[in-house]
Amino acid sequence: MQEHSAQTLEHHWQDWLDWAAANAVAVPADADFSAARARVWAASEFAALTSARSPQTLADLIAEGILGRPLVAGEMAAELVRQLRGVGDEAALQRALRLFRRRHMLRIVWRDLAGLAPLDETLEDLTELADCCIRQALALLRGWTEAEIGVPQDAEGQSQPLIVLGMGKLGARELNLSSDIDLIFAFPSSGEVSGGPRPLRNEQFFTRLCQRLVSALDTQTVDGFVFRVDTRLRPFGSAGPLAMSFDAMEGYYHSQAREWERYAMTKARVVAGDAEAAAELMAMLRPFVYRRYLDFGAIESLRSLKASISRELRRKGMEENIKLGPGGIREIEFIGQAFQLIRGGRDPDLQIRPIQTVLGLLRDKGLLGADVVEGLLAAYRFLRLTENRVQAWQDRQTHLLPATPEGQRRLARSMGFDDWPTFKQALDGYRRQVQACFDAVFADPGGDREHGLAALWARQPDAAECERVLAEHGFADGAGARARIDDFRDTIARRGLSTRAAEHLELVMPALLQAVADSDAPDLALPRVLTVLESVIGRTAYLALLSEHPGALRQLVRLSAKSPWFAERTARQPLLLDELLDPRRLFEPLRRADLEQELDALLAGVEADDLEQQMERLRQFAQGNMLRTAAADITGVIPLMVVSDYLTEIAEVACARSLAIAFRDLAVRHGCPPGTDVLQPGFIVLGYGKLGGIELGYRSDLDLVFLYDDALAGAMTDGERPISTEQFYVRLGQRLIHVMTTPTYSGVLYEADMRLRPDGDTGMIARSLKSFADYQASDAWTWEHQALVRARPVAGDGRLFEPFAAVRRQILCREREPEQLRTDVRDMREKMRTNLDKTGAGLFDLKQGRGGIADIEFMVQYLVLRWAAAHPELAAWTDNVRLLETLQRLQLLPGSGADDLTAAYKALRAAYHRNALEDTPGLVPDDHLQTERDRVAALWVALMEPATP
Repeated sequence: MQEHSAQTLEHHWQDWLDWAAANAVAVPADADFSAARARVWAASEFAALTSARSPQTLADLIAEGILGRPLVAGEMAAELVRQLRGVGDEAALQRALRLFRRRHMLRIVWRDLAGLAPLDETLEDLTELADCCIRQALALLRGWTEAEIGVPQDAEGQSQPLIVLGMGKLGARELNLSSDIDLIFAFPSSGEVSGGPRPLRNEQFFTRLCQRLVSALDTQTVDGFVFRVDTRLRPFGSAGPLAMSFDAMEGYYHSQAREWERYAMTKARVVAGDAEAAAELMAMLRPFVYRRYLDFGAIESLRSLKASISRELRRKGMEENIKLGPGGIREIEFIGQAFQLIRGGRDPDLQIRPIQTVLGLLRDKGLLGADVVEGLLAAYRFLRLTENRVQAWQDRQTHLLPATPEGQRRLARSMGFDDWPTFKQALDGYRRQVQACFDAVFADPGGDREHGLAALWARQPDAAECERVLAEHGFADGAGARARIDDFRDTIARRGLSTRAAEHLELVMPALLQAVADSDAPDLALPRVLTVLESVIGRTAYLALLSEHPGALRQLVRLSAKSPWFAERTARQPLLLDELLDPRRLFEPLRRADLEQELDALLAGVEADDLEQQMERLRQFAQGNMLRTAAADITGVIPLMVVSDYLTEIAEVACARSLAIAFRDLAVRHGCPPGTDVLQPGFIVLGYGKLGGIELGYRSDLDLVFLYDDALAGAMTDGERPISTEQFYVRLGQRLIHVMTTPTYSGVLYEADMRLRPDGDTGMIARSLKSFADYQASDAWTWEHQALVRARPVAGDGRLFEPFAAVRRQILCREREPEQLRTDVRDMREKMRTNLDKTGAGLFDLKQGRGGIADIEFMVQYLVLRWAAAHPELAAWTDNVRLLETLQRLQLLPGSGADDLTAAYKALRAAYHRNALEDTPGLVPDDHLQTERDRVAALWVALMEPATP
């Protein structure tokens, strides 16, 4: 298009004024209108020419007052409906759409250039313009096509809808002033066209319909075009069918699609079609776009795509392209979409389209710094505004800055700058800021692999040189370390690696060897970390994670050096590597409210009937948070004695959510017992032992007992297949155990031990509270009352917590014959010691040995049962430390006995915890903790084995 001079454009304005005078059209006389008109004419040849060639268009916009105000929701669509009434053929449709587009483009350009519309309004209006034209053109064309060739149907005779996916800026509702629209077409299923003059397949019908839609929008007529349509993003590109069935699309995206198509699909939005079919299509595409694991391979793919774009721009001499060039719009989008592709499968919040919203979420989630995000958002708005101003001049799709002094001056002024150098300085500043962030996110992790430790992997030197280098870098056993590296190399050679996995491994190994050498214990760290690496060697995503995030690799080495348990757990569940990415998160274990919030987020994206995936997410939640606790424990960030508090809260939250899932699942089949729901199920989970005593360790089972509200006994559930409440709660207990203990990809949630329930293994899986109370009062053994000391509700209906507590108090506070109680407790302890104590061969059993943890627990339980009748406050607590504090306050232990037991208990448990993290049995050398053990043993004799008179 030949460029018109400013003087010529002003002549066009005078022509419009003359037309207005001749047609009695009122011209606004206010200064604001005049100033706005002048700014528009100075920056848009398109606006001036459109007004000159179609003066009525501008007159209507002025008369209707919509140059000075934003449109309300639905206003544009309603207007197009009116414009298309009576349209009876494609020629009339094309003309109506083009006149509609002309009118609204003039309105949008005017408001943008006059400074009346913020950027977001402009992008939204342009997107709404495209949506309206697509939807309403499709509706008319569908009816005409069906009248001509029949109705496409599925095997059941149901009419088949066409789904139109908007991609790119259209999909994200961020369309620019002169943008193509990228469309993909799909329909639910193959079938035949019914009622037509000749047999046709559904594919033929939809191909014809899509061709007509593209022509209606894209064809250049005397009235111009509506939108240029690009359909090359569809499966197989230009060589593929114009419209595909859902099954064919699923097959393509899950087996043949390229990595850049995942990137494109982050923006996909249904712009037309049946809502139910649209939801089905998007659900089918989601697993292709958003992987369930953290997918750091996405960074490499986007890095490669950006490099390819940059090479092409340099070849064409187009580095000043504000969209694709260095520091341009595409780099901002790549930054946001890299995080979406990496994390969107685990964090459904990120499965959104608008880049500004994405960046805000990355800031809120701590994935990008607040200053970085604010800089990117400011740059994005500046660049998009510049893009619109460049395109507003001639309604032409270009992203190149003007080359002529006049064009540069015009752009600068339209952007609010006095001259080109000032504008260019601001633009370049934003672009440098974007490129710095882009380079940081997409930095190539490769480095020097020819020297030092890196050479051990890259060059494979002989054994002597290898051992020498290892010794120089702190390995005490250079020969052993070399042998372990050689074994690892042999292992991966036998397994075989894909090209991408091998490339990532070449990046990981030098960094890994250096991190191991820098650790406190290189000889211990190396075999442990290589074991983790062996577990992920066939899974490119985890190799990509470690290659792209050297910080995560260093954390893995650091923690594995200190704890074989940590390395072993990570090797068994590589998903836990995700937890290494954020040191702030890794070393700050969550408390209950945050744990519940995290679990809500993890389960939010799982369908209500997908029990397997709910179970898998529960396991990811528990294992990830246990790993965080271990990381903080290993490094001394949290005190040892509160480790169990964190581990217990993780288990409680997991139990509560497992119960909710089990209840919901069972209620779908049978309905609910009267007056119950998922929040008040009429059922409680009691934690006994370490769970009840808030003393869980890393490898603890959960001792559980299930009770339900006896007021519901004899009733029926309210579903289509009702069962008695007794059956319901027994099945609920069974279902809960299934949810917690059935292995999934990530193993079990917790092992559950139900042997402490009334009647043990032969008892009902769930009992009413009254039945439980009767059993405890009449049939329970002394050891069962001992167990009750450490019992408390950990999940379920809060309305039953106090009734249970009342039963527990009543049982614990019974008068007991002291000598018989002492004998029962002592005999049970000796039976346990005989069967379980592993002391011997120079080792002491921390739990079961004489003077160990179990002796302290039994003494505390004996004292509670002995004195609770006189001192009911002893029934208030379930944990040993607070029970010992209460016994001390009541002076129920001689001398410093309570202090001695408390100190010994903490020391013994600390050693037990350390053993768990070091992946060793609960045994220590026989001379360890001797002072503490002697005090416990002496107190046992004084308290439990008094001298015979």
